[in-house]
Amino acid sequence: MSGMDRLCAQVFGDVQGVGFRAFVLRRALTYGLTGWVRNRPDGIVELLAEGPRAALDTLLEDLKTGPSASTVDRVDAQWGPASSEFRVFGVR
Repeated sequence: MSGMDRLCAQVFGDVQGVGFRAFVLRRALTYGLTGWVRNRPDGIVELLAEGPRAALDTLLEDLKTGPSASTVDRVDAQWGPASSEFRVFGVR
């Protein structure tokens, strides 16, 4: 699929147990993205999203704020070409 990119991001801060995954899920579905979001054992929220670059850029900006109960310290992002392996966006 042309014009599709992949965003891999790790969100650091107080981001588990505050509705962060549900927040990411809602935004990703709104933007028509595919991929997944999950809590890691080390307290980081990790996600992989694929779709149009503009939508991924918007999601990345959302990650820097997060839901109101969260405190985001930083977001590390890596970009690459989409693999088109996902049909939907889900929570893992």
